Amino acid sequence: MSVVNLHAVLPRSCANGPGTRFAVWFQGCSLGCPGCFNPETHPFEPRIPVPPGELVARLEREQDRLEGITVSGGEPLQQAEALVELVSGVRARTALSVVLFSGYSLAEIEAMRFGPVVLGLVDVLIAGRYIHSRRLGSGLRGSANQRIHLLTGRYSLPDIESCPSAEVVVGPDGTLTVSGIAPPGQGRVTTTGREKAASRTETWTR
Repeated sequence: MSVVNLHAVLPRSCANGPGTRFAVWFQGCSLGCPGCFNPETHPFEPRIPVPPGELVARLEREQDRLEGITVSGGEPLQQAEALVELVSGVRARTALSVVLFSGYSLAEIEAMRFGPVVLGLVDVLIAGRYIHSRRLGSGLRGSANQRIHLLTGRYSLPDIESCPSAEVVVGPDGTLTVSGIAPPGQGRVTTTGREKAASRTETWTR
């Protein structure tokens, strides 16, 4: 059984894909896109180690209140085996949709060892390096070069492009979490996604 090293967890999000979603950010990325809004997600260091099966079990319990799961980073494909275990479990045990953010292009993912398996388990892929000079910050794309790939018929392009660009979530302890495609001029906060941001990391609870 593999273990996924997470950077952050947001149990309820409306700015990381269609509907209310359970969002997770993987820790670790070697792509090094200049101007990336999420440098805290880059180091390959232990952060929140969680067996994918525990994530799936939680999603199974909570699926009646969710539309899907969104996986970002960091770079999820750099923990490919754990990613496959996570999304295959979601597919087998829930009716939730899967949105995946990756800095790799579709062609690069297709050429990876686990790439075709991952693509067969994902509804929507947001793919491509973040290019700061082509900053967009809307429709789930951090920069204009990134591509939206609808891999199943579950969603349409307007479903994706109409997602909010940002959200602020107030936790039960009063903590504010900022998430989504960071609007221009937003100050840097602890980050959780490709041009995404969150101000706190949830302590993992099973």
